[in-house]
Formats: sequence, structure tokens, C-alpha cells
Amino acid sequence: MSQALRIIFAGTPDFSVAPLQTLIDSPHEVVAVYTQPDRPAGRGRKLTASPVKQLALENDIPVFQPESLRDAEAQQILNDLNADIMIVVAYGLILPQVVLDMPKMGCLNIHASLLPRWRGAAPIQRAIESGDQQSGVTIMQMNAGLDTGDMLYKLSTDITDEDSAQTLHDRLSELGCKALMATLDGLQNGNIIPEKQDESLVTYAEKMHKEEALIQWQQPALKIIRKIQAFNPWPVAYTLYQEQPLRVWQARQLTAEEQTEFATNESANSPGLVLGLNKQGLIVATGDQPICLQLVQPAGKKAMSAYDFAQARNLVGYQFS
Repeated sequence: MSQALRIIFAGTPDFSVAPLQTLIDSPHEVVAVYTQPDRPAGRGRKLTASPVKQLALENDIPVFQPESLRDAEAQQILNDLNADIMIVVAYGLILPQVVLDMPKMGCLNIHASLLPRWRGAAPIQRAIESGDQQSGVTIMQMNAGLDTGDMLYKLSTDITDEDSAQTLHDRLSELGCKALMATLDGLQNGNIIPEKQDESLVTYAEKMHKEEALIQWQQPALKIIRKIQAFNPWPVAYTLYQEQPLRVWQARQLTAEEQTEFATNESANSPGLVLGLNKQGLIVATGDQPICLQLVQPAGKKAMSAYDFAQARNLVGYQFS
């Protein structure tokens, strides 16, 4: 059996929880957890601990929340932990080179893409938005660049037509756990061969912005649907109904029968126009073919089926802006 490693874990959001739990359940010792400082959350803006901090405290693991790892005091505290390795999963702070060099085996990162595709902040969302057929996780040896380190291990998964950013996020988090444990075993057994990233294949996953979420109805149907899926659960794609945001959580392409039915509508070439309603939802024209809105959320209300939303409103012929 390989020797138990002394591990520092650094992470903050939900995506980081499953890997931390996996390490806690493993033979290795998590000697400390680093996470972002508590932030205001919810309607009351009450200071709230990150999901990673909550899990660490439940397991009596020391928690550190420095605003930065660039000052000497924070670096000394980390160095004194005498870790064999540091695992970083969506931590949210930049690790300077001096910190990257502290653990005996360096720092590993679980990145939610098949590097070198989709380096950066929003790899899950950008993969769906761009229509990628596959995603996955890459275990990477960290260096001072932005997701530029050598690749140690990969696992992939298909992106289905039904995937949202949430469902793919959940699947990749579990894949990350498997890949991480395989990597730690491989490093201890000496059978991991680092692989350089091909710079000619690099793409960047820019951070998501609320301004992007407004649906542009003149775009092709498939592009709009991918945006809706990629922006679920945040920031959520929306259109305007009576000058108020109407969030769109779920939509789909039309069946062949529906396409035939609504292709005869003379207004089908008016992007944003509501062409009809059936039990499946609202049929809305786009830049090429109509789509079906299935789950929507009016301002100040909970999400509901588009069919239910339409029952109290005369929406056929309404023009979404």
C-alpha cells in the first residue's frame, strides 16, 4: 500500500465539495483546508461560509481563509503545514510561485475541461454554449500560468443534448474525484508521465457575465438553445416580457411534426414572435426555425412550465424583445 500523503486542499464552491469528501474518505490525511473568506449571501446578505468550509468544519479539519497568499505571514503558515501535496479545485485565489513550490510534490489542479481546450474561468458553460460533443476533467501540475501546467490524467464524458451547465457540472465533479485518486496513486507508484499542453489547440473560457444572458432571437435556434442550457443555473438566459425579464430555464428543438405544423405560419420568420402554444410549451420564432420554451420564470415568481405561464396570458402573436 502507498504511504498516506499529507494534503492541503484549496477550494470554495460546490464543485470542490466532492473531491474534498473523497480525500477525507481516503487513506490520505487532509491536514488543512484553504477557502475564500466568508461572503454575504441571500436576501439578508448574511456572511456565509463556503460549501468547502462547511464540510471541513464538519470533519474537524483546520480552515484557513486568507484574502491573499502573497504576504509572508500567510505563506509561512502554509509552509509550516509541511504538506506532501496541495490539491486546488476552483479555489479562487492566485497561487504565487513560492506557494506552488512549497509542497514536496507541488500543487495539482482539477480543471473541468479537456485541456488545452477551455482554459479559464467558465469551461463547463463555454463547452455547452459552443456545441462541444465532449467535456471532461484534467488533473494538471500547476505552474504560474493560467491553466498552462503539464497534464497528468484525463477523464472524458459526452455532452448530451439535454445537458445544462448544472448537470454537466455535477458529472464532472464526480469524474474529478476518480481522476484525482488515480493521479495520486499513479504519482506514488511512479507511472504518471506528465504531458505538455499543445499551445496550438488552446481556447479560453471567458468568465460569464449577466449582460450575455439576454436572448437574441435573430440568432439560429440551436445557438439560442445552447445558450439557455449553458446559462442554467447562472446567470440564466432571459427575454423581455412587458418590459420585465422573463427567465428561460429550459427549451428544446421542435419535433418533426411540430416543425411541419409551425412552418406553415406566415409569421415564422419574425424572430421572437410567439407562434403558438401546446402542452410542451411556447413555440417562438428564431433566426431560422422555431423553438419550444419549456420552463420559464416571470419577474418576482418561481420557475413554472411555459404552458402554465401562458394560461393566464394571451401570448400567441406576442413579440419578445
